[in-house]
Amino acid sequence: MGAKLAGSGGGGKYAIQQNSEINVTPFVDVMLVLLIIFMVAAPLATVSVKVDLPPAVAPPAPNPPTPIYISIQNNGNVFIGDNLVPIYSMGDELRRLIGRRNPDDERVFIRSDRTTRYGDFMQVMNTLQDNGFYSVALVGEDTNTF
Repeated sequence: MGAKLAGSGGGGKYAIQQNSEINVTPFVDVMLVLLIIFMVAAPLATVSVKVDLPPAVAPPAPNPPTPIYISIQNNGNVFIGDNLVPIYSMGDELRRLIGRRNPDDERVFIRSDRTTRYGDFMQVMNTLQDNGFYSVALVGEDTNTF
């Protein structure tokens, strides 16, 4: 039996030279198995029936409807788009604008002056809800400067 003595102090238990190489054999084995699985499964995923498909000529999708803007001035005047509308006829005017579409699917954008009375704003909101317009977005000024 032989022992390796290190220098003059004798050998220690950590004097054995370390092997720092990675054993890649298990990695190669796994990769080869995966390669075989994919080579067998790939032809099964393709369709082998030949079909002469006709060209698809679909009509272009319609543009989304133009947004509806309601503006409230600080004196209580209500505008739909650029038209001044009395609050009591606002529902009829909105229904005329959307045509046959469902009011639930329409989004109404509300712009309001900074000094508008809360009561005027709530009157517009209540009128919208009474006429079936539940999707309402509030428009504000973007003050972020980049």
